[in-house]
Amino acid sequence: MKFLITGAGGMLGRRLSVLPGCSGLDRSALDITDRSAVADAVTGFDAVINAAAWTDVDGAETQEAEATALNGDGPAYLAEACAANGAVLLHVSTDYVFAGSGTSPYPEDAPTAPINAYGRSKLAGEQAVLRSLPDRGYVIRTAWLYDRDGRNFLTTMLRLAAERDHLEVVDDQRGQPTAAPFLAEQLIGLATAAADGRAPAGIYHGTASGETTWLGFAREIFAQSGLDPDRVRPTTTDRFPRPAPRPAYSVLGHRRWAAAGVPTQPGWREELRDVLTGGPVT
Repeated sequence: MKFLITGAGGMLGRRLSVLPGCSGLDRSALDITDRSAVADAVTGFDAVINAAAWTDVDGAETQEAEATALNGDGPAYLAEACAANGAVLLHVSTDYVFAGSGTSPYPEDAPTAPINAYGRSKLAGEQAVLRSLPDRGYVIRTAWLYDRDGRNFLTTMLRLAAERDHLEVVDDQRGQPTAAPFLAEQLIGLATAAADGRAPAGIYHGTASGETTWLGFAREIFAQSGLDPDRVRPTTTDRFPRPAPRPAYSVLGHRRWAAAGVPTQPGWREELRDVLTGGPVT
């Protein structure tokens, strides 16, 4: 099978692009807001995995139209092209489509209620994919994504550990730290099952098993890196005001993977251990 990866220059896109059967196009090679270019790019592929996105959560508050063009219009054009070419589309979305006021894992069919512009832009993309591809459209929501390189929570914690004696990390936001290589493998498994007609279309949640807070994640990073986790101290979100509000609770349920015949991801501590010891990132 032939898989097209859009957004191949990003953290998840890089992991996907090196997997068997995958061809990656980064932003310079394909602007997914260019409808004509998208139509040409999709031709000849069995499945498209869209990892292209506007990811500046705070910037979206003042540039919502630009964020929606990339996160909403782009997926719509990909869905149109996949419909015309008989391909399946896997669109990577986010926990930010939920309000974050829950107390138990959000099921895939839970009502959406984004609390910031970024979440609204991503929800627009979800709706476009499901509307245009009711039988071949897949939305995979992920959260707290990280890897060994690039700008993300893991690399930030390791950098700050070398610069400071103590760190303060919020302990009132709860979610599932998810390693990019594990999500990439899960997406390829779903793309294969989808192209074979074995996976029901619709929404899936692609996050690690278990849950923790940002503080818990930071302390585990320190512990697994041979550092003293007590150097990381708790604080609250209101001590670090940001332009865009963040969901307080981002734990997602994984019920639908069984129907697709694709395994759920392992626990978040196991994923972290693999990323820290798994060798160089390609």
